[in-house]
Amino acid sequence: MHKVILNAKRDYATLHRHPWIFSGAIRSVEGTPGVGETVAVCSAKGDGLGYGSYSPHSQIRVRMLSFRADAVPDAAFIDGLVADAVRRRAAFWADGRTNAVRVVNAESDGLPGVIADVYNGFAVVQLASAGAEFWKPVLVEALMRHVPGCRGVYNRSDVDARAREGLRARPQQAAVLPEGGGAPATDKGGGPNEVGLLAGEEPPELIEVKEGAIRYLVDVRRGHKTGFYLDQRDARAAVGALAKDADVLNCFSYTGGFGLAACAGGAKSVTHLDVSAGALALARQNTALNPSATVCDFVEADVFRQLRLYRDQGRSFDLIVLDPPKFADTKAGLMRATRGYKDINLLAMKMLRPNGLLATFSCSGAMTPDLFDKVCAEAAFDAKRAFQIVARTRQAAGDHPVGLSFPEGLYLKGLLLRAIG
Repeated sequence: MHKVILNAKRDYATLHRHPWIFSGAIRSVEGTPGVGETVAVCSAKGDGLGYGSYSPHSQIRVRMLSFRADAVPDAAFIDGLVADAVRRRAAFWADGRTNAVRVVNAESDGLPGVIADVYNGFAVVQLASAGAEFWKPVLVEALMRHVPGCRGVYNRSDVDARAREGLRARPQQAAVLPEGGGAPATDKGGGPNEVGLLAGEEPPELIEVKEGAIRYLVDVRRGHKTGFYLDQRDARAAVGALAKDADVLNCFSYTGGFGLAACAGGAKSVTHLDVSAGALALARQNTALNPSATVCDFVEADVFRQLRLYRDQGRSFDLIVLDPPKFADTKAGLMRATRGYKDINLLAMKMLRPNGLLATFSCSGAMTPDLFDKVCAEAAFDAKRAFQIVARTRQAAGDHPVGLSFPEGLYLKGLLLRAIG
């Protein structure tokens, strides 16, 4: 087996089970490992530290699969990781409140670069790393075997990260539903190895799923990510619990998730605001599925411009949801991202009625919770209003866990704020 030797004093993170080894930590590579191939990882002293997937084109040169020198990853090993991840979600199938669950959450489930979401029996995967692509046949077979009632596995690996891994993602012509606002999104991948059926049955055009009493239609072929934002499940429930008799503005509404939760919670009215006609069309279909959602309006517009228009018109709301797309992929784009987050929060804060609530989120991994707090505090200062933190949210804990040794896995953060002055 090929071997990666670390530089002296660069084994601390690996010894503490962090799954990433950057190129700068590597002293030498013995052999010529291929893209995604398993390599043994050793300290500068020659001590075995475990095994990982090699990615010669990425700054993250190795993603660890095993931290034991005596546990060499093979097909049975990978199958076992999938089985364990699915088993940890057993409560979702037991209580039956939802049939839309993330069953594999990448590094935090020991499978770097592997996302697998299940929608009513159909598993949809994103394979964003060289190792994930290398083990694809094993992963697909394991999902078919271990996910209860799995009818098929569909590939949505049309993600930018694959280009950084040397997997040659190619531009795709078809537009996809954007994340909720801003410029319409277009797939950066979509090649024959990135999108399409991998096993079992072809999924229907729209898959109906449930989240408590609410039903949604999910487009796994053209929707953003794998089709839906399962990571906001807990936040949707929190918003719904606070929405009774409220006039709600759901910004970056995508296919209506937060707005439908607000309707189920007894909202007086809900306005869905998004730049994407396709997303709003599906939001209308989702509204028709739910008897409680009888008070919805749909506004197709750029969110930033429309918020300024509402402000100038003197519009006000009891509850505003801000769930924007990722403004910063890396720390390099963080300065511009903070300006964008401050801008939309400032606009929303000015339109809240007394004791109104703002549910505001950031899915940018580079935006730390502390920095997000600071951005919101600065927006409140400029709005000349006082706010209380009612609650903090993060990605749905039950199926989006964060490894203790992998803080990068915590990407979604949110605040529920009440205007008190």
